[in-house]
Amino acid sequence: MSDIAFQNAPIGLVELENRVIRRANLRFARTFGGQSAEYEDRPLRDFYPSEAEFERIGARGLAAMRETGEYHDERIMRRATGDLFWCRVRGQSLTPEDPFRHGIWSFADLSDERPFVHLTPREREVAILTCRGMSAKEVGAELALSYRTVEAHRARLLQKFGARKLPELVAKLSGMPL
Repeated sequence: MSDIAFQNAPIGLVELENRVIRRANLRFARTFGGQSAEYEDRPLRDFYPSEAEFERIGARGLAAMRETGEYHDERIMRRATGDLFWCRVRGQSLTPEDPFRHGIWSFADLSDERPFVHLTPREREVAILTCRGMSAKEVGAELALSYRTVEAHRARLLQKFGARKLPELVAKLSGMPL
C-alpha cells in the first residue's frame, strides 16, 4: 500500500503486529486523538474500555480470522481522552497461518450515527445480537442465558434508549433514522 494512500485514507487505518500498532494513519489519530506518530508501538488494548473487552473481542476475532483471515464488528472503543464511542472495525490478516501476527485494520467512528449510551458488557452483547435479528431465545442460547434474562436486558435497553418497542430500539442501536 502506498504510504500516501495509507496516511490520507478517509478512514482510520493501522498496521498491527500481534495487536500492537506499528503505524497509524492521520484519520486514526484524528478519531482517537493526538498525532499518528504517538501511536507507534502502542498496544491496541489501550483503546478498549476494559481488559475483559480486549480479551473477549480478541478471542472472537481470532476464531473468525482463523477461518477466513478477516474479521469485522461494531464495538465500543476508548479515545485518548478516555471518552467512549461506537466504532466499526474491520481487519485483514496478512499472515493467515498466524492471524494476529500481521494485519491491516480499519476503524470508523460511528459517533454521529450512534451516540454512546453506557451499557454493561452483557447489555452490549444482547444489543449486538438483537441488532442481528436474533430472537430472545436465540440470544439466550448464544450467550448461555435464559430467555427471561435476555428479556430483562432488553427491557433495560429499551429504557436506556428511550424506545417503546423492539424495532425502535434496533433502529436506535443501528443509528438509523426513525
